[in-house]
Amino acid sequence: MSSRRQYTLKKRAEEMAETRRRITEAAVDLHGTVGPARTSWSAVAERAGVERHTVYRHFPTEADLFGACSAHYFAAHPFPDLEPWRAISDPNERLARALDDIYAFYERTEPMFTNVWRDIEFVDAIRPGLAPFLGYLAQATEILATGFGGLGERACLIEAAIGHALDFRTWRSLAAGGCVTRAEAVRLVAALVEEAATT
Repeated sequence: MSSRRQYTLKKRAEEMAETRRRITEAAVDLHGTVGPARTSWSAVAERAGVERHTVYRHFPTEADLFGACSAHYFAAHPFPDLEPWRAISDPNERLARALDDIYAFYERTEPMFTNVWRDIEFVDAIRPGLAPFLGYLAQATEILATGFGGLGERACLIEAAIGHALDFRTWRSLAAGGCVTRAEAVRLVAALVEEAATT
């Protein structure tokens, strides 16, 4: 293969990658402002500065586009690190640290998560895109339940309380009015988990 042909192929690949990035960023921006259910392919194309058929060429299905959007968004907004939580032996202290970290994450990502959870029942492609985060929350629940004790129904109750505490919608219901601080929200939901562990 000639060097000229190699250069041409490399340049074309770079241009395609750049177009794909622009389309992905345009979709992410729209999802965070108007929401997934109100994001049309035409709007994505217009914001990305491409034709609608170009969007379809790069992302043949809605699931393809949502997968790229999720990967892009979560790369820019990484989940809180689980490892510092594992290092805390006291379960109540560990829970408080984890809730503070996750609620700080929600504060940074509130517009996107609000729109995504609002639209999840209307857009089938959302749930697969959320799978990495839902898997992360399941792992976090397992880590945080350690040390609280309980078997059978008690263990199930503790895990359910922790899952509720970690849920974005729980945090938002407390933070929405603006009168509950992050520290107060942490104390409130931590008390729920502690009650589950001692009931």
